[in-house]
Amino acid sequence: MTSIGSAKTEARQTVLIVEDDLATGEALCDLLDSAGVPALRFASAEEFIEAWDPSTAGCLVLDARLPGMSGIELQARLVESGIKVPIIVITAHGDVPMARKALKTGAVEFLTKPFQDEEFFLAVAQAFAFDRETRKANKISESIRARVDSLSNRERQVVKLVTSGLTNREIADQLCLQVVTVKLYRRLAMKKMGVDTLADLVKLWEKR
Repeated sequence: MTSIGSAKTEARQTVLIVEDDLATGEALCDLLDSAGVPALRFASAEEFIEAWDPSTAGCLVLDARLPGMSGIELQARLVESGIKVPIIVITAHGDVPMARKALKTGAVEFLTKPFQDEEFFLAVAQAFAFDRETRKANKISESIRARVDSLSNRERQVVKLVTSGLTNREIADQLCLQVVTVKLYRRLAMKKMGVDTLADLVKLWEKR
């Protein structure tokens, strides 16, 4: 059996299953439970939207055809909202256009029922890995934004100019400051940004 992305050590990662067929939903929950992976089932897209907490780590297993809002429509809505939860689309009535649309919209995998347990576990493992990388990248971005927000307006001006390639003298002339003052703002800004070199400052500033 495929290891689901260190499932036993990633206890907070949960598989959220949107499946209107009770038997299928319960079977998937039991299968995941056998691997020690938490799972929650929702009978419709509307029920999922009502109950879902975006801070929940893990992935979404989504039946393409649901009563009311379809699974494909729910996927599109999440994407339009900028929500990057990894999605595995499942269906008993799939076709090439549907699969292409789901994958193009960002689905991790498209599985046609009935699928093998190994296929499902592999898809979940890939989705969990994607979720971990996304959350890691988000934390880094949030950290960088917090550092940038801590800069004063003048420090931000100096950093913007120094990272664009201007020398301390050129920055001083442009901002009508003394060179020693520019150096002070530059040093304070680098301390707040948590970097020691200009190269590191440039890299961090580009990621803001």
